Amino acid sequence: MSVPGNPLKVNIIGAGISGLSLGCYLQMNGFETEIFEKHAIPGGLCTSWKKGEYGIDGCAHWILGSAPGSSFYKLFNELIDMPSVPFHNHEVRMVIEVKDTTDKYGSNQFVLYTNLHKLQDYLLDLSPDDAKLIKPFIKAMKDMQQYDLPPIMDDLPFLQATIRGIKMSKYIKFLPILIRWSRLTNYTFADKFKSPFLREAFRLLYDHEEVKMLIMMMPMSFFDLKSCGYPLGGSFSFAKRFEESYLRLGGNIHYKKQVKEIAVENNIAKGLILRDDTFVPSDIVVSAADWKFTVFDLLKGKFVNQKMLDLRDGKVLDVFYSVVQVSFGIDMDLKEYPHFFRYPLQQELVSPDGTHYQRMEVHLYYYDPVMAPKGKTTLVVSFYTLNRDYWIDLRRDHRKAYREIKNQFTEEVLTRLDQKFGNDFRTKIEMKDMATPATLLRYTNNWKGSTQGWLPGKNLMAASPVKWKLPGLQNFYYASHWSQPGGGIPVAVISARDAVKLICKENGKKFRSND
Repeated sequence: MSVPGNPLKVNIIGAGISGLSLGCYLQMNGFETEIFEKHAIPGGLCTSWKKGEYGIDGCAHWILGSAPGSSFYKLFNELIDMPSVPFHNHEVRMVIEVKDTTDKYGSNQFVLYTNLHKLQDYLLDLSPDDAKLIKPFIKAMKDMQQYDLPPIMDDLPFLQATIRGIKMSKYIKFLPILIRWSRLTNYTFADKFKSPFLREAFRLLYDHEEVKMLIMMMPMSFFDLKSCGYPLGGSFSFAKRFEESYLRLGGNIHYKKQVKEIAVENNIAKGLILRDDTFVPSDIVVSAADWKFTVFDLLKGKFVNQKMLDLRDGKVLDVFYSVVQVSFGIDMDLKEYPHFFRYPLQQELVSPDGTHYQRMEVHLYYYDPVMAPKGKTTLVVSFYTLNRDYWIDLRRDHRKAYREIKNQFTEEVLTRLDQKFGNDFRTKIEMKDMATPATLLRYTNNWKGSTQGWLPGKNLMAASPVKWKLPGLQNFYYASHWSQPGGGIPVAVISARDAVKLICKENGKKFRSND
């Protein structure tokens, strides 16, 4: 524990992006910190792994703000050396194979270009009659580029925080864009097209749900600026940079040290109790771990309000989709195919968890030389599911059956890929891997194997479900991707930064964002 003249000691739970960011900012501001992580590596959900000579990515398809000029870039650059991070910028965000219609040239492939001028020309060529819909759509995304919406938020959700920011004259012109496009989802927008092909394509932008158009449009505005790139080397290499920064700042990480309980005395957090019953004292405890695990396991549900109980019981927000990810290492480069595409199946695929799939989402990593040897590639198929308890319970209760069912489903997916890529495709397979919601829960403790915390869906006005403090508990703070619906890496960093700002304020320190 600290003594007069010594820095305050802070124990941090979790070495994901939030935990590492917390550690960096706290070290910058004169605190003494230690991070306790259940896994053997940093990154949490921001991870990738090796299987043989192939790499498999489990997180970032792109990083919002990967190029200079945006507040997101400045945010990341406070913690890591962004100019040294190699990013790949795609010319095409995705290709969607439309099942029931074709475009005017007879093609069933809808191409979502990242260059907005090219996208506009493409859409107008396909349907000149929809010009009054297409041009304002493209213009709105170009206009978004004029307003560098500051990512440093408090506990308000994106929409409310932006509305508050509009009080500044600089943002007043953004208000009509916000009002118009916040009312539309990809479904309601799609219904406005005269072209049946574009109508179906826009409904399929998100294969698993209906979402607000702003959720699609904001990244597109960044893609156009080449500021939504993929970090070459994969998500783990990106996370390692945060770990390196934290260690350089003097922090200390304890891997394979799972926290069992947050020690509380007289409603004051006093430190951590590890799985082996070791007590680690501190002046302040900050959790960057899973929200439910923190509130209802580590703290036994003693410091909650009705809203938190409603969140736990699914009455306020839904938990983000979990993913079943089936990966293959292939002795082919497959560069004749789009790097990311969805296509309709000839025969419906039914997951062991009961989810029915009419389409498959395929990601080819031939653009990242780290992911496979030259001439080969890693192929990943992602299946979004809400039936995550099936996988979690199966692994817990019937480990052998869990492995057998994974193998069976992998073979079913491979059969569907055979139909797409050709009959010799199977002979080129050199690696197979399958991750389930149980995998995510095992390694990261994320509730229900969720990939991004809370699901924003159509409700952009949903209030932030988790503030930085819990009712009735002193010397404790919380920050993670669960702090904002939609989650993701930017939210993980933002929540950490704002939590440290609050810690500094409450301890009489002026917040610093660099060393």
